[in-house]
Amino acid sequence: MRMLWVSLLFLGIVSCGKKEYKDKIYVKPEIVREAPSDFLSPEESLEKFYLPEGYRIELVASEPMVNEPVAIAWDGDGKMYVAQMDTYMQTVDADGEDEPYSQIKLLEDLDGDGKMDKSTVFIDSLLLPRMILPLDDRLIVNETYSYDLWSYRDTDNDGVADEKIRVYENPKRRGGNLEHQQSGLVWNLDNWVYTTYNPLRFRFNKDGIQVDSLVGGSGGQWGLTQDDLGNMYYSSAGSEIAAYNFQIPPIYGEFNPKGQISEGFMEPWPVVGTPDVQGGAKLRLKADGTLNKFTGVAGQEIYRGHKLPPSAYGDLFIPEPVGRLIRRAKVKNENGKKVLYNAYDEAEFLASTDLNFRPVQAKTGPDGSLYIVDMYRGIIQEGNWTREGSHLRPVILRKGLDKNIGKGRIYRIVHEEIEPSGKPQLLDKSAEELVEYLGHPNGWYRNTAQKLIILKGDMGVVPKLKEIAMDNESFWTDNFGDKDYALQRVHALWTLEGLGIVDRNLILQKLNDQDYRVRISAIKLSEAFLKEDDNGIIKALAPLQNDVDINVVKQLALSLGYSQSTQAKELSSSIVEQYRDNEVITASIALGIKAKDSEFLKFKKRLANSSRIHKMTALAGYDIYMQTCVTCHGPDLKGVPNGENSLIAPPLIGSPRVKGDKEVLVNILLNGLTGPIDGKEYGIMLPMGSNDDEWISQVASYIRTMNSTSWVREREVAEIREKNADRKNYWTLEELLK
Repeated sequence: MRMLWVSLLFLGIVSCGKKEYKDKIYVKPEIVREAPSDFLSPEESLEKFYLPEGYRIELVASEPMVNEPVAIAWDGDGKMYVAQMDTYMQTVDADGEDEPYSQIKLLEDLDGDGKMDKSTVFIDSLLLPRMILPLDDRLIVNETYSYDLWSYRDTDNDGVADEKIRVYENPKRRGGNLEHQQSGLVWNLDNWVYTTYNPLRFRFNKDGIQVDSLVGGSGGQWGLTQDDLGNMYYSSAGSEIAAYNFQIPPIYGEFNPKGQISEGFMEPWPVVGTPDVQGGAKLRLKADGTLNKFTGVAGQEIYRGHKLPPSAYGDLFIPEPVGRLIRRAKVKNENGKKVLYNAYDEAEFLASTDLNFRPVQAKTGPDGSLYIVDMYRGIIQEGNWTREGSHLRPVILRKGLDKNIGKGRIYRIVHEEIEPSGKPQLLDKSAEELVEYLGHPNGWYRNTAQKLIILKGDMGVVPKLKEIAMDNESFWTDNFGDKDYALQRVHALWTLEGLGIVDRNLILQKLNDQDYRVRISAIKLSEAFLKEDDNGIIKALAPLQNDVDINVVKQLALSLGYSQSTQAKELSSSIVEQYRDNEVITASIALGIKAKDSEFLKFKKRLANSSRIHKMTALAGYDIYMQTCVTCHGPDLKGVPNGENSLIAPPLIGSPRVKGDKEVLVNILLNGLTGPIDGKEYGIMLPMGSNDDEWISQVASYIRTMNSTSWVREREVAEIREKNADRKNYWTLEELLK
């Protein structure tokens, strides 16, 4: 009788299923090719949005409370920091853009209704702030053209920062187009803080900051996000790539297999004409006047909240400010390879007919909603794209887009059947109290609690964390509570790691955890012992080559690269033999720090007979290239594929522009290039002339060294720059080669 009751209960649980939420796509309006560009009030703009049935967009803040917002982040009590680029493209010529007049605002919701009531200038006189990371009562900030990280604190609780400390210093100035600079500052599950472009990662704890290098750089452009296991998702507007480098964590290198972006995914579905796209109608627009390919991708977010329908959890939301839309991508795991699919057939999750809607960031909020940062402006492209002779300039002037400045909106997306949560109150909680939030259904809470516990450095919570990590909650508790107990164990393990505790016995037990996510975390944490060639650990890892979850095998393949032992190499060989037809597993074996280092060593070998100054210049150029050029020209300098028979940018290997007269390559780097190249159109090569002569000589020397030709000295760059000092426009090949 008891067995019958249990069986019936089991069947009841299974048959109940999950609640079905409305998610039917909207009826798209008739496309207006040349929509008006007039400013709309926030209330008027709300009427221009299209969302699936059941979803609703709400205004959280607007001008004058915020102006030119580009990034948001919350402290542990739910106060919102807003980075503003107040001087960005205030004229078509970007006049005054590099003046330090930008701000970071602090917004507060005083009555808990989800709308901001109070705005304070937390930091003033900044140069285009681009990255913000709340720690405890400190805010880490990075400004454009700088690598430095500054810590700001409000010590007297008036909402204004009065303490400023530089926590990381790099005296080099970051040059180039401000669109092509670092963003992010994401505190990852592994307790390292990642950015785009910069080949470094940072770690904060109660004792200060630690810096580590990423072999091969990190890629990306504007926007960086992570999933529940710390896999990062990058994007690149410059390369027109909606998402990449999301297969494996960046510490192991880059892996972007064919097919990770599903067929047709890169075609957007705007609801309004797109006259202001670089390249013009012939190249960039469909017959109805809308954008034909993602181009301005920015500020992507893996939604990890708890107040939208569960089907949205883990989806990738990608803002496209040129197309005035936000793509919702389903992330499907196909035999170890993550593949992105549009969640809707020939439609977008959110789209607007307001030409000034410019979404530049999506974020999971503490209340479980999805937040959208809207710069709400006319021009979205940086000044290099709007010069005299560009396609955009006459469109901007004709539409009056240069007059639409100084505004900004922040929205949140909710579902009509789910009430958002209230404000968090985490900053004053003890480490012991914060432990309870490691299993919260909202990823924002889990990550914030982990971060705050580590920053407090209270070792008194170690026994409790070990107790949680050791637990193996059953089917029953997994299905009768709102906690994901496996993710709680994952965060407990990584919180211990952040406190400096990597317990060998605990790791050995967690390699056999019932949940694949915990097993993956245990494998990653075992790397501390793999580096020491711990054969006991390797023996315990061996059975995982037959794990029922392919993602566990993938992580094992990646982590084994840290050991030089014979046993580890034999295990890697066994995995290759067993999974020889799985591109993800075989690539994972080949990837990792040592594989990346070997490529760098090959380049150093090429320089073996070069002079010391040539070596230093070209090696510095290697770093620059891997940060700035690789997303278009590829790691092998042969160009990144853009479809079956085309490349994003022309190949640099064997190029007569590279191998010939140095002056041609240097001029292209200084002023950019437009027009056909070898009979093909690639768009515009942006000028890099805002960088100093040393920077130009370094990257030019790397490119020419890879072509086995002479390097470029700094003084040669200075002479070429002086020769064409009055040059303001892009070069064409016809001009350069005449």
